[in-house]
Amino acid sequence: MALSQRISTDQGSKKAFPISLLSLTVGSFAIGMTEFVIMGLLPNVATDLEVSISTAGQLITMYALGVAIGAPILTVLTHRIPQKKLLCLLMVLFILGNGISVFAPNYAIMMGARLITALTHGTFFGVGAVIASTLVPPDKRAGAISIMMAGLTISNIIGVPLGTFIGQHMGWRSSFGAISIMGMIALVGILIFIPSMKQDKPASILQQVTSLIKPKLLIYLLIGALGNAGLFTIFTYITPLLTEVTGFAEHSVTWILVLFGCGVTIGNMVGGKLADWKLMPSVLGIYFATCVILTLFTFTMYSPTAAVVTIFLWGAASFAVFPGLQLRVMSLAKAAPALASTSSHSAGNLGNAAGAFIGGWVITHLAITALPWVGAVLVGLALILGIACYITERKPSVKY
Repeated sequence: MALSQRISTDQGSKKAFPISLLSLTVGSFAIGMTEFVIMGLLPNVATDLEVSISTAGQLITMYALGVAIGAPILTVLTHRIPQKKLLCLLMVLFILGNGISVFAPNYAIMMGARLITALTHGTFFGVGAVIASTLVPPDKRAGAISIMMAGLTISNIIGVPLGTFIGQHMGWRSSFGAISIMGMIALVGILIFIPSMKQDKPASILQQVTSLIKPKLLIYLLIGALGNAGLFTIFTYITPLLTEVTGFAEHSVTWILVLFGCGVTIGNMVGGKLADWKLMPSVLGIYFATCVILTLFTFTMYSPTAAVVTIFLWGAASFAVFPGLQLRVMSLAKAAPALASTSSHSAGNLGNAAGAFIGGWVITHLAITALPWVGAVLVGLALILGIACYITERKPSVKY
């Protein structure tokens, strides 16, 4: 019998989350490091591999595309593998990809290594979210997902600065060596702490795809993409915004981004609890709060103190929505929750790329000071779609 089915009614009131969730948190921490640490090491990577900075930057672009396109395909192809075994295989692949990065003799092999690790990214979070939600009572599922996702947010506060420091003082390859070690720790944790869970008969590929392409589910994926686009329209260009408009010195931006990361982590945890309390009202409320905060940022970006406060609140609000949205997407694809969860990350990465493009267009054709309100408009579109879905769902005559 599945673990989720063995949880008795008297356990439904328990408050503590199982320690097995921490192994998923460590895995997401390692994945967060491998995704973002290269941004601070691009000059070192470019010099060592004898390519330009812009060419080295394609290692970031291709990683995002690998997550967006490759991860759902990998999830479909591996849907018959038991979830614990699949997580282990993903971490082995992750360790392999980062290990290749340590010894990559040229740019082409480094690119291949990045694509290997990108494939593990979305599928790990997709399958991990499903496992996390089954390890706890139904009223704790969003909170469990937020604990797993906390590794990704904490990696931006601790992991990325630490990995950058290691790379700058011991060589950029050492950073990927450290990430490989983190992957090994996560693998051991998964082997020891994640229980083997009996799964229902897996849905066929056709059933999974059919489950994914439901109009309402696709709308929720679009909502997530729009929210991320609003985030990355500004975040991609946060350094020039803070230095050219707010007046911060460049070295101060690092600490502001650490503060943003603290907001992200707090928001992620609070958002999980809110979603367990009232799922859709909390998601819509958080999107509304994000719109208000970004609108205020249009004015507060001219004041250093007000800008810092706004950025902290923005980080908290932007990431508080993720656990609830992830849980909603999974619940809409009953036949393929892992594929839906993975596709949610893919949609998010497409939103990241779209946001960076939109932000560049805004700077070129409007002004850098227009970024906050344009970001607010994009999040506002996500909010409008979310409200429309919520109203439709509450009509008893409408069936899906």
